[in-house]
Amino acid sequence: MKQTLVDTGKTGSVSKSTDSEILNKSSEGVSSGSPPSSSVKTSSPVASSRSETDFPEREKPVEAAKNNPERVIYGSEEKKSEPVKKKESVPERVKRLTSYSRPSYPRTEKYPEGTVVELNTADTVILKKVPGIGSAFAKRIINYRNLLGGYYSVMQLSEVYGIDEDKYNALVSWFSADVSLISKLNVNNLPQDSLRRHPYIDYGQAKVIAQLRKQKGKLTGWENLLLLDEFTDNDRIRLQYYLSFE
Repeated sequence: MKQTLVDTGKTGSVSKSTDSEILNKSSEGVSSGSPPSSSVKTSSPVASSRSETDFPEREKPVEAAKNNPERVIYGSEEKKSEPVKKKESVPERVKRLTSYSRPSYPRTEKYPEGTVVELNTADTVILKKVPGIGSAFAKRIINYRNLLGGYYSVMQLSEVYGIDEDKYNALVSWFSADVSLISKLNVNNLPQDSLRRHPYIDYGQAKVIAQLRKQKGKLTGWENLLLLDEFTDNDRIRLQYYLSFE
Protein backbone atom coordinates (compact mmCIF):
# COMPACT_ATOMS: atom_id res chain seq x y z
CA MET A 1 0.00 0.00 0.00
CA LYS A 2 1.28 3.49 -0.99
CA GLN A 3 2.14 5.82 1.84
CA THR A 4 1.78 9.64 1.65
CA LEU A 5 3.59 12.22 3.73
CA VAL A 6 1.20 14.73 5.36
CA ASP A 7 2.27 17.97 6.96
CA THR A 8 0.75 18.20 10.49
CA GLY A 9 1.32 21.91 10.81
CA LYS A 10 4.00 21.49 13.41
CA THR A 11 7.52 22.43 12.65
CA GLY A 12 9.55 19.46 11.55
CA SER A 13 6.62 17.06 12.12
CA VAL A 14 5.51 14.95 9.22
CA SER A 15 3.09 12.04 9.57
CA LYS A 16 2.63 9.11 7.25
CA SER A 17 -0.82 8.27 5.89
CA THR A 18 -1.91 5.51 3.73
CA ASP A 19 -4.01 5.90 0.59
CA SER A 20 -7.06 4.41 2.36
CA GLU A 21 -6.85 6.93 5.16
CA ILE A 22 -6.77 9.83 2.66
CA LEU A 23 -9.81 8.43 0.87
CA ASN A 24 -11.71 8.04 4.17
CA LYS A 25 -10.98 11.62 5.13
CA SER A 26 -12.08 12.86 1.72
CA SER A 27 -15.38 10.97 1.97
CA GLU A 28 -16.00 12.29 5.48
CA GLY A 29 -15.58 15.86 4.23
CA VAL A 30 -18.11 15.36 1.46
CA SER A 31 -20.68 13.76 3.80
CA SER A 32 -20.33 16.52 6.36
CA GLY A 33 -20.98 19.23 3.69
CA SER A 34 -17.51 20.74 3.90
CA PRO A 35 -15.99 21.77 0.57
CA PRO A 36 -13.28 19.62 -0.80
CA SER A 37 -9.69 20.62 -0.27
CA SER A 38 -8.38 23.14 -2.80
CA SER A 39 -5.30 21.00 -3.36
CA VAL A 40 -7.42 18.30 -4.96
CA LYS A 41 -8.56 19.07 -8.51
CA THR A 42 -11.61 17.33 -9.84
CA SER A 43 -12.32 16.80 -13.51
CA SER A 44 -15.46 18.32 -15.00
CA PRO A 45 -18.18 15.86 -16.01
CA VAL A 46 -17.92 17.02 -19.66
CA ALA A 47 -14.19 16.57 -19.87
CA SER A 48 -14.30 13.20 -18.11
CA SER A 49 -16.98 11.90 -20.46
CA ARG A 50 -14.79 12.42 -23.57
CA SER A 51 -12.30 9.84 -24.57
CA GLU A 52 -9.09 10.45 -26.40
CA THR A 53 -10.32 8.37 -29.32
CA ASP A 54 -13.14 10.92 -29.99
CA PHE A 55 -10.58 13.62 -30.84
CA PRO A 56 -7.50 12.02 -32.33
CA GLU A 57 -4.46 14.19 -32.38
CA ARG A 58 -4.38 16.12 -35.65
CA GLU A 59 -1.24 16.10 -37.68
CA LYS A 60 0.62 19.33 -37.97
CA PRO A 61 0.12 21.00 -41.38
CA VAL A 62 3.79 20.66 -42.30
CA GLU A 63 3.89 16.97 -41.37
CA ALA A 64 0.58 16.37 -43.16
CA ALA A 65 1.92 17.96 -46.32
CA LYS A 66 5.01 15.82 -46.17
CA ASN A 67 3.06 12.61 -45.62
CA ASN A 68 0.45 13.34 -48.29
CA PRO A 69 1.15 16.17 -50.74
CA GLU A 70 -2.47 16.17 -51.95
CA ARG A 71 -3.80 17.10 -48.50
CA VAL A 72 -4.15 20.78 -47.66
CA ILE A 73 -5.22 21.88 -44.16
CA TYR A 74 -7.05 25.20 -43.78
CA GLY A 75 -7.67 25.91 -40.07
CA SER A 76 -9.88 23.10 -38.83
CA GLU A 77 -10.84 21.89 -42.32
CA GLU A 78 -8.92 19.50 -44.46
CA LYS A 79 -9.25 19.59 -48.21
CA LYS A 80 -7.75 17.65 -51.02
CA SER A 81 -5.90 19.82 -53.48
CA GLU A 82 -6.58 19.47 -57.17
CA PRO A 83 -3.76 17.94 -59.16
CA VAL A 84 -1.80 20.43 -61.25
CA LYS A 85 -2.70 20.15 -64.89
CA LYS A 86 0.19 19.43 -67.17
CA LYS A 87 0.97 22.12 -69.72
CA GLU A 88 -0.26 21.07 -73.09
CA SER A 89 2.50 20.70 -75.58
CA VAL A 90 2.48 23.01 -78.61
CA PRO A 91 1.63 21.09 -81.78
CA GLU A 92 4.57 20.55 -84.07
CA ARG A 93 2.78 22.29 -86.93
CA VAL A 94 2.36 25.44 -84.84
CA LYS A 95 6.03 25.34 -83.90
CA ARG A 96 6.99 25.24 -87.54
CA LEU A 97 4.70 28.13 -88.42
CA THR A 98 5.82 30.35 -85.56
CA SER A 99 9.52 29.72 -85.94
CA TYR A 100 11.23 32.66 -87.64
CA SER A 101 13.82 32.29 -90.27
CA ARG A 102 15.34 35.25 -92.03
CA PRO A 103 14.38 35.25 -95.70
CA SER A 104 17.26 34.75 -98.04
CA TYR A 105 17.54 37.07 -101.00
CA PRO A 106 19.58 36.28 -104.08
CA ARG A 107 22.83 38.19 -104.16
CA THR A 108 22.83 40.86 -106.86
CA GLU A 109 25.61 40.30 -109.35
CA LYS A 110 27.64 43.48 -109.83
CA TYR A 111 28.96 44.82 -113.10
CA PRO A 112 32.67 44.42 -113.79
CA GLU A 113 34.86 47.48 -113.60
CA GLY A 114 34.74 49.57 -116.76
CA THR A 115 30.99 49.17 -117.34
CA VAL A 116 29.14 52.42 -118.13
CA VAL A 117 25.42 52.78 -117.35
CA GLU A 118 23.22 55.40 -119.04
CA LEU A 119 21.45 57.37 -116.29
CA ASN A 120 18.27 58.31 -118.17
CA THR A 121 17.31 54.77 -119.21
CA ALA A 122 18.53 52.61 -116.33
CA ASP A 123 15.94 51.04 -114.04
CA THR A 124 16.45 49.92 -110.44
CA VAL A 125 17.62 46.44 -111.48
CA ILE A 126 20.41 47.89 -113.61
CA LEU A 127 21.37 50.54 -111.05
CA LYS A 128 21.72 47.95 -108.28
CA LYS A 129 24.32 46.13 -110.35
CA VAL A 130 26.62 49.12 -110.01
CA PRO A 131 29.00 48.64 -107.05
CA GLY A 132 27.98 50.89 -104.17
CA ILE A 133 24.30 51.15 -105.13
CA GLY A 134 21.57 49.25 -103.33
CA SER A 135 17.79 49.44 -103.41
CA ALA A 136 17.59 52.76 -101.53
CA PHE A 137 20.02 54.68 -103.74
CA ALA A 138 18.57 53.15 -106.91
CA LYS A 139 15.10 54.44 -106.00
CA ARG A 140 16.41 57.89 -105.08
CA ILE A 141 18.33 58.25 -108.35
CA ILE A 142 15.22 57.39 -110.38
CA ASN A 143 12.89 59.59 -108.30
CA TYR A 144 15.15 62.59 -108.76
CA ARG A 145 15.43 61.83 -112.48
CA ASN A 146 11.63 61.93 -112.75
CA LEU A 147 11.49 65.30 -110.99
CA LEU A 148 14.13 66.78 -113.29
CA GLY A 149 12.90 65.21 -116.48
CA GLY A 150 16.24 63.49 -116.91
CA TYR A 151 19.92 64.03 -116.18
CA TYR A 152 22.00 66.25 -118.46
CA SER A 153 25.21 65.48 -116.53
CA VAL A 154 26.56 62.76 -114.26
CA MET A 155 27.50 65.58 -111.88
CA GLN A 156 23.82 65.85 -110.95
CA LEU A 157 24.17 62.63 -108.94
CA SER A 158 25.72 64.77 -106.21
CA GLU A 159 22.29 66.39 -105.80
CA VAL A 160 20.63 63.06 -104.93
CA TYR A 161 19.82 62.75 -101.24
CA GLY A 162 22.43 60.72 -99.35
CA ILE A 163 25.16 60.87 -102.01
CA ASP A 164 28.04 62.77 -100.43
CA GLU A 165 31.37 63.67 -102.02
CA ASP A 166 32.98 60.28 -101.32
CA LYS A 167 29.96 58.42 -102.67
CA TYR A 168 29.85 60.59 -105.77
CA ASN A 169 33.54 60.09 -106.50
CA ALA A 170 33.01 56.32 -106.29
CA LEU A 171 30.04 56.40 -108.70
CA VAL A 172 30.92 59.02 -111.30
CA SER A 173 32.98 56.71 -113.52
CA TRP A 174 30.11 54.21 -113.84
CA PHE A 175 27.60 56.51 -115.57
CA SER A 176 26.87 58.63 -118.60
CA ALA A 177 23.95 60.96 -119.41
CA ASP A 178 22.22 61.31 -122.79
CA VAL A 179 20.69 64.81 -122.91
CA SER A 180 18.53 63.88 -125.90
CA LEU A 181 16.40 61.75 -123.56
CA ILE A 182 15.44 64.68 -121.29
CA SER A 183 11.75 65.63 -121.10
CA LYS A 184 11.42 69.44 -121.43
CA LEU A 185 8.88 71.87 -119.99
CA ASN A 186 7.07 74.24 -122.34
CA VAL A 187 7.06 77.59 -120.56
CA ASN A 188 4.28 78.91 -122.81
CA ASN A 189 1.76 76.18 -121.97
CA LEU A 190 2.42 74.94 -118.43
CA PRO A 191 0.59 76.57 -115.51
CA GLN A 192 2.50 78.18 -112.69
CA ASP A 193 2.10 75.21 -110.31
CA SER A 194 3.51 72.76 -112.85
CA LEU A 195 6.57 74.94 -113.45
CA ARG A 196 7.12 75.21 -109.71
CA ARG A 197 7.46 71.44 -109.31
CA HIS A 198 10.79 71.38 -111.13
CA PRO A 199 13.75 71.27 -108.68
CA TYR A 200 15.50 74.20 -110.45
CA ILE A 201 12.50 76.57 -110.49
CA ASP A 202 11.34 78.27 -107.30
CA TYR A 203 8.01 79.93 -106.53
CA GLY A 204 9.14 83.42 -107.54
CA GLN A 205 10.50 82.29 -110.89
CA ALA A 206 7.35 80.35 -111.76
CA LYS A 207 5.24 83.37 -110.84
CA VAL A 208 7.12 85.88 -113.05
CA ILE A 209 7.02 83.48 -116.01
CA ALA A 210 3.22 83.33 -115.71
CA GLN A 211 3.01 87.15 -115.39
CA LEU A 212 5.35 87.72 -118.34
CA ARG A 213 3.21 85.47 -120.53
CA LYS A 214 0.17 87.60 -119.74
CA GLN A 215 2.03 90.79 -120.61
CA LYS A 216 3.93 89.72 -123.74
CA GLY A 217 2.09 86.66 -124.84
CA LYS A 218 4.29 83.87 -126.16
CA LEU A 219 7.88 83.83 -124.88
CA THR A 220 10.46 83.23 -127.58
CA GLY A 221 13.62 82.33 -125.69
CA TRP A 222 15.97 82.88 -122.83
CA GLU A 223 16.43 86.50 -123.75
CA ASN A 224 12.97 87.09 -122.34
CA LEU A 225 13.75 85.44 -119.01
CA LEU A 226 17.17 86.99 -118.51
CA LEU A 227 15.53 90.42 -118.48
CA LEU A 228 13.91 89.41 -115.21
CA ASP A 229 15.69 89.86 -111.88
CA GLU A 230 14.59 86.38 -110.79
CA PHE A 231 16.79 84.65 -113.38
CA THR A 232 20.59 84.63 -113.56
CA ASP A 233 23.03 83.22 -116.05
CA ASN A 234 23.57 80.24 -113.74
CA ASP A 235 19.86 79.53 -113.94
CA ARG A 236 20.11 79.59 -117.73
CA ILE A 237 22.97 77.07 -117.70
CA ARG A 238 20.95 74.59 -115.66
CA LEU A 239 17.50 75.22 -117.11
CA GLN A 240 18.42 75.37 -120.79
CA TYR A 241 18.16 71.58 -120.86
CA TYR A 242 14.68 71.60 -119.37
CA LEU A 243 12.79 74.61 -120.78
CA SER A 244 11.20 74.75 -124.19
CA PHE A 245 9.79 77.94 -125.83
CA GLU A 246 7.70 76.33 -128.53
